[in-house]
Amino acid sequence: MIATGCALMLGMSGCNLFQRDAKEGAVVQLGNNYLYQSDLNAVMQYASTAEDSVRYAEQFIRRWATDILQYQQGKAHSTREIEALVEDYRRSLYVAEYERYIVDKRMPKTVSDAEADTFYVHHPDRFVLQENILQGALLVVPKDAPSQDELKKRMNDLTEEANLEYIEKYAYQYASGYELFTSQWRTGNQVLMRMPSNRWQKNLAAGKQYAEQDSASVYLLQVTDCRLAGEPMPIEYARPGIDKMILSERRVKFLQTQRQQLYDDAVRFGKLKIEM
Repeated sequence: MIATGCALMLGMSGCNLFQRDAKEGAVVQLGNNYLYQSDLNAVMQYASTAEDSVRYAEQFIRRWATDILQYQQGKAHSTREIEALVEDYRRSLYVAEYERYIVDKRMPKTVSDAEADTFYVHHPDRFVLQENILQGALLVVPKDAPSQDELKKRMNDLTEEANLEYIEKYAYQYASGYELFTSQWRTGNQVLMRMPSNRWQKNLAAGKQYAEQDSASVYLLQVTDCRLAGEPMPIEYARPGIDKMILSERRVKFLQTQRQQLYDDAVRFGKLKIEM
């Protein structure tokens, strides 16, 4: 085992890696690069034995040192073209971080209902459904569950509070699965994950009830509202996408304005001088 084993396992109490003038706290040195005990503790914490601790540390040190040595060799053989690319990349990182900062601190993040409505109306081609969506309720009950006719009758009208109370009590007592989504949209595929077949989607319509079964259960799906693939999205369904698009366009315009302001300020205060 390399000398680091003693330092790692004994906390440097029994052996020293460097002379006393080494950077304080370092356990490994390569030129002007240093590793500290805290760096190694991060990998050693997963070891189950002392031997594993040493092995993990040695592997980490080897990778760390090899990366530095390769970097040094690469830099020694660098060209003007490579250095220019490095500088361009460095600048792009600074610019990206600056833009992230000013967007986070200065750009408004809320989208009003009026903005969303206007965007929705002006871009109808962006909000066309690619699959069916629906609202309603879904119950999965054992085939021998009682009072199924009464349950189906109650499910035909999900606007009545008494019906909802009945259905919820029935679901609590008998159902193996229950979901009420009369105020939220579900995609056809999301509902299909709970149904035994896709037959109900072929004649999907608002106000219809669909009953299917397999060897153990009955699946009751009541559709209170639906939109079919190819139809316009309801605005409430499209709203998350609308907000994202508006904020994306707002970001582009905001950064364009910031760039122009930086340029104008540089000219106004004499930082930028052009002599042609």
